[in-house]
Amino acid sequence: MATPETETLVIDTTAHAESTPEVPQPYAELGLADDEYTRIREILGRRPTDAELAMYSVMWSEHCSYKSSKTHLKYFGETTTEEMRSKMLAGIGENAGVVDIGDGWAVTFKVESHNHPSYVEPYQGAATGVGGIVRDILAMGARPLAVADPLRFGPADAPDTARVLPGIVAGVAGYGNCLGLPNVGGEVVFDASYAGNPLVNAMCVGAMRVEDLHLAHASGTGNRIILFGARTGLDGIGGVSVLASDSFNESTGRKKLPSVQVGDPFAEKVLIECCLELFAKRIVVGIQDLGGAGLSCATSELAAAGDGGMHVVLDQVPLRAKGMTPAEILSSESQERMCAVVAPSDVDAFMEVCAKWDVTATDIGEVTDGENLVITWHGETVVDVPPRTVAHQGPVYERPFARPSGQDALQAEVPDALERPSTPDQLRETVLRLISSPNLCSKEWVTSQYDRYVRGNTVLAQPSDSGVVRIDEKTGRGVAVSTDCNSKFVHLDPYAGTQLALAEAYRNVATSGASPLAVTNCLNFGAPTDPGVMWQFERAVHGLADGCAQLGIPVTGGNVSFFNQTGSTAILPTPVVGVLGVIDDVRRRIPTGIGAEAGESLLLLGDTRDEFGGSAWAEVVHGHLGGLPPDVDLERERLLAEILVAASRDGLVSAAHDLSDGGLAQTLVETVLIGQCGARVVLADDQDPFVQLFAESAGRVLVAVPRTEELRFTEMCDARGMPWRKTGVVDPDSGALEIQDVATFGLDELRASWEGTLPALFG
Repeated sequence: MATPETETLVIDTTAHAESTPEVPQPYAELGLADDEYTRIREILGRRPTDAELAMYSVMWSEHCSYKSSKTHLKYFGETTTEEMRSKMLAGIGENAGVVDIGDGWAVTFKVESHNHPSYVEPYQGAATGVGGIVRDILAMGARPLAVADPLRFGPADAPDTARVLPGIVAGVAGYGNCLGLPNVGGEVVFDASYAGNPLVNAMCVGAMRVEDLHLAHASGTGNRIILFGARTGLDGIGGVSVLASDSFNESTGRKKLPSVQVGDPFAEKVLIECCLELFAKRIVVGIQDLGGAGLSCATSELAAAGDGGMHVVLDQVPLRAKGMTPAEILSSESQERMCAVVAPSDVDAFMEVCAKWDVTATDIGEVTDGENLVITWHGETVVDVPPRTVAHQGPVYERPFARPSGQDALQAEVPDALERPSTPDQLRETVLRLISSPNLCSKEWVTSQYDRYVRGNTVLAQPSDSGVVRIDEKTGRGVAVSTDCNSKFVHLDPYAGTQLALAEAYRNVATSGASPLAVTNCLNFGAPTDPGVMWQFERAVHGLADGCAQLGIPVTGGNVSFFNQTGSTAILPTPVVGVLGVIDDVRRRIPTGIGAEAGESLLLLGDTRDEFGGSAWAEVVHGHLGGLPPDVDLERERLLAEILVAASRDGLVSAAHDLSDGGLAQTLVETVLIGQCGARVVLADDQDPFVQLFAESAGRVLVAVPRTEELRFTEMCDARGMPWRKTGVVDPDSGALEIQDVATFGLDELRASWEGTLPALFG
């Protein structure tokens, strides 16, 4: 059936596909292997139409189908106990994980990647990464509350870093700030392996009442399918695969738009409020956001999770570009769109809410009593597929994996022979050199572009160890979130290195006084076709799953990002781990910087060992990476968290800051600068000052304890078997950090070194 808009295009219908089985199709250009294309033909009993081929190609991409990672990701389920599972209201496989935090409240959180788009178009790539993860949270029925952004770049002084970093930071800020969501956490890390392949991971956390949880499913024959939000355009086609918008029809004469989506945060803000009102009126049966793979994903996943089929009238989809083909409409990743399943009796009320918020809403189909997802275009059938074969039954590969041939040599290259500073002058110079290095310096140049306190519920934010946000104004209940990964540690030992990432995020949440409750992840790796990369991936997954099982906190969901490499050179393996914790009353949260009360004791909790494999000192001073990462003791981490949570509850601690990159020296500098308060420190006589200052042993926290509470706190540590040592006192009148027998640093001197690096590089 031709119309003025379609008569110049040849539309490939299912009937046409049936009668032309040998028509060549560009499946290889769309990222499908020969055997994958053959399997599609076997499923359908014919060749796919152009529209069907578009759907399968994007839904069977690595990003959407997890075809190289599924075989390993199932280990998360195998290691999740019933007790861990009882904490989750929704888990792996949903848009985002959801956990019960008590008093009728539920929290949903997730982290995802938008790496490759952000390299192509830094601003929009990063901005739409934020927009996409916010919609995942919204789709669960929650109000988005805060975002965080773990970022990785090439060398800080590299020309390409100067190209991508400002745009990415501006994109994260521009979208999040316009949404009115505080940015409370994240990381900025530089390493040569990320040159040409920056990592832009975006995290969002949201809250809802338990009864308001929504899931993505299309149930109920006769229920309507309503597409609402922005119109569908040519931007973002192929964002999750190698799909090119002109692969299906070379005769359109249109200029191909880039595959990076274009975001409109103001449209998303309105969409958020519209969705929340729809949820409150309880007129939504099921809902799915349109992110990666667009309508292909939303329709196939809703239908696959339902109890029947679905019929979609594609020509009802509101468009913002003329002449779009069915394949392009289904593949477009235009932003700020949602798809809802609505009972016929509620359609009018649904449309009234959308009209109130000036959100375009269109009835595009219905749930049927059939088994297939059927999509028509101007009366002709262009898609007729079993939806589960698109959404959930893509190929699963048992990729070969093997320990890299150079791994033993890497671990054998220990840093023990590197020249160490020994004199006070050398130690002093090393402190200043480390704190001004790009990875240890202040990230204020970045975080000052983010609104960290909008909406007034932010209790802690960067540069604190974790972000803390109030959930309930009446009780003060809140959540803390932290993301972490030291990719150098993971490179040296993927299993232990990933557990160290988990341990640090867990510890950071605990330093705020929150009890760690659940985990999400974003697993960034090189090409899965490389057996060495897959070995790293398998070891990292097992390390994280085993670590979570030992700590008793579940993995609620996450994301896998493969093919992060430039040419044949993969990034350092970067499994970003996000931990969420709960604090009953945010008024008892523990700040990071010391206060101005003279004489408070600084106590170092945990054991310091001579551990420098993968350390900041080895890298910054010697350009060295080798050996083994620090030992990880998850039982010690659990004990440390219990002590910190108890100290928060009982008011025993006035400040806390974990020890990680850069060791005690870095923690002391950040503690005094964040608190704008001096301190006097005395190192132990029985250990090398260099080791005490720069070792990166895990399981350690520096706490400030009021004099009146020191005995109670130390007795609690002794009773629980936690090693501690008094390492200094708060000295607000000195205006300096004095490390006895090493050096005295004026706060202004430290601030100039710590804060000057990024502004000097990026202006």
